Amino acid sequence: MTLPSSPSAPRTIRRLPETLVNRIAAGEVVERPASALKELVENAIDAGASTITVRLSEGGLALIEVTDDGCGMRADEIALALERHATSKLPDEAIEMVATLGFRGEALPSIASVARVTIESRSRETGEAWKRVVDHGALVSEGPAALPPGTRVRVEDLFGKIPARRKFLRSPRSEWAASLDVVRRLAMARPDIGFTLEHDGRRALQVQPGDSLEARVALLVARELKDNAVAVDLERGEYALRGVAGLPTYNRGMADHQYLFVNGRPVKDKLMVGAVRGAYADMLARDRHAVLALFLDVPPSEVDVNVHPAKTEVRFRDAQLVRGLIVSGLRHALAAGDKRSAQAPDASAMAAWRSEPLGAPAFAPLTPTPASVQGSIFAQPRLSEAGQAWRGYEASVMAPPVARAEEAAAPAPEPVEHPLGVARGQVANTYIVAEAADGLVLVDQHAAHERLVLERLRAAGMGAGEAPSQALLIPEVVEVEELAADRLEDAAPRLARFGLLLERFGPAAVLVRAVPAALAKGDPAALVNDVADDLAKHGEALLLEEKLDLVLATMACHGSVRAGRQLSVAEMNALLREMEATPRSGQCNHGRPTWVKLAHGDIEKLFGRK
Repeated sequence: MTLPSSPSAPRTIRRLPETLVNRIAAGEVVERPASALKELVENAIDAGASTITVRLSEGGLALIEVTDDGCGMRADEIALALERHATSKLPDEAIEMVATLGFRGEALPSIASVARVTIESRSRETGEAWKRVVDHGALVSEGPAALPPGTRVRVEDLFGKIPARRKFLRSPRSEWAASLDVVRRLAMARPDIGFTLEHDGRRALQVQPGDSLEARVALLVARELKDNAVAVDLERGEYALRGVAGLPTYNRGMADHQYLFVNGRPVKDKLMVGAVRGAYADMLARDRHAVLALFLDVPPSEVDVNVHPAKTEVRFRDAQLVRGLIVSGLRHALAAGDKRSAQAPDASAMAAWRSEPLGAPAFAPLTPTPASVQGSIFAQPRLSEAGQAWRGYEASVMAPPVARAEEAAAPAPEPVEHPLGVARGQVANTYIVAEAADGLVLVDQHAAHERLVLERLRAAGMGAGEAPSQALLIPEVVEVEELAADRLEDAAPRLARFGLLLERFGPAAVLVRAVPAALAKGDPAALVNDVADDLAKHGEALLLEEKLDLVLATMACHGSVRAGRQLSVAEMNALLREMEATPRSGQCNHGRPTWVKLAHGDIEKLFGRK
C-alpha cells in the first residue's frame, strides 16, 4: 500500500491543461442541464433576438438546442466565443456597469468542455454562415453552414465523458422541471421577445413577442392571476419597482410562484424574499405563500451581479432602501387593490387575552354515548336540537341562515354545563362569542371547523376501507402544470383512500370524478391545486403517512366553514359541542389557536374594576 505524500513534501507547480481548467470552471457554471440552458438563452437575449426557440430531450440530459434570430456571429467570433473569458459584452473594463445578462465569457467554453457542442451562426453583418463542433473540449469539425440570420447551439451528451458528474444528476423529470422554470423566468423578464419551448417533440410553452408585462406574467404563472392580482408601481429616485402581486386570498402552498428580477435578471435573493414575506406578514397564514412577479430596476453601480458565476445572487449597496421599497410598494398596491384595510388591535387590550389548550372533557354527556363509538375520536354527546342543526347546516352550507328572532325564542343552555360555554352571538360573521362559567370565549369558526373536518378525514383514512366520496354530476377538468399532473397521477391510488378520485386528462390536466364526502361543497379545482402544491413541497422525503397527513390538512381547509358565513345560534352551539369532544381542537391544522378566553378577572381589569 502506497501512502500519500506528506503535505510538507516539495511539489512542482505546473500549469493545468486547458481542457482540465475548463472542466473545473464548468463545475461552477454548469451544474445541471438547466444551468447550461440558462446561459444559452441569456446569450440569445443579449444577441438582440426577437424570437427564441428551445428544444429539449430527456429534460436536457440528451439534448439542449437554442435557436435565435439575433445578430449572429462570424466564423472567427465563433472560435473566439469558445475560449475562456472572451466576450463582446464588456466593451471596457467597467464591470460594475454591466447592462447585459452575460459578461464573464465562461459559459460556452465551460459547456463545450463537458458536452458535445455544435454552434451554427449566420452573421447579419456579413451574411456568412459557419459551423463549429466541439466534443468535450476537443475540436471535431468546422465549415460552412446553412441557416437564417441568427444562431443555433446544440448541446448533446452532457457530462457523457464525466460519469462522476453524470451520476449526480436527477431524473429526466426533475431536470425538465428545472429547465422549464428557467425558460419561464427569462420569458417573464422579456415580454418583448417571443419564446417557444418543446420537450421530447411536444410544445410545452409558447408566448408571442410584444405582450404587456401583466399579460405575460398571467400567461406564464396562471391565467386566473389576471383577475386576482394588483399592479405594483413605485419609484424612489433612481430605484423603481413594478410588477404583479397576487391578492392575499389568492395564495399557494409553496413559494415557487414568486418570481423576482433585478434589472431584468432572474434572481433568488434572500433580502427580496424576506421583504415579500414581511409585506404579506399580517395577511397570509404562515404556511401560505404569495403569488407574484416583481421587477426591480436599480442603477448598475448600486448592485453587484458578479457574486457567483451562475449570476443568480446579487448584493445591494443600500439593502435597507431595497427592502423598504418592496414592502411599501406591495402594501400600497394591496391596500388600493382589494379596498380593505386592517387595523391592529390595541396592544394593552390584546395582552389580556390568552390561548388555553382544551383538555379532556370535564363534563358528563347530556345523553349516553353509544357503546359502538365510545373511545373513538368522534365520541360525543347526543345533542338533539343543536346537533341536528349542525348536521343540517353541514349538509347544505348555502342554506339561508335562521332568522335571529326565531333563535331568540329557543332557550339556551346554562354556561356552566360546557367548558366552551354557550353561544351568545357572532362578530363579523367570523367569530363566535360564547359565555362560559369562568369568562368569555371567542372562537374562530373556520379554524375550529377545519380541525374537526381533518379529524374526520384522518379517522376515515385509518379505517379498513376507503373514505366515503361524493361523485360529481359532471366530472371537472382541472388544468395544472405538467409536473403537477405527474405528481397527482402518481398519488392518485393513495388519494382515492380518502375519497378524492382523480385521473390523468392530457399532459397538463387531471379529471376529478369524486371528492371526499366531507368536502362535497368545496371547490374541486382549488382543492386539486393545493394538493398538487403539497405533493411538490414535501416530495419523497417524508413517509407516506406523514405526506398524506399534510395533504389531508389541505383538504380539510377546503371543507371547512368559511369566515363570513352567518350561523344560527343552534349551529354555533353545535360547533362548540363538537369541539369539546374532538382531540386537538384547541389548534387549527396550521398551529394557530381556534379559540381564546378572557377570564372574568381580566374583563374587570379592562373596565378598571380591579
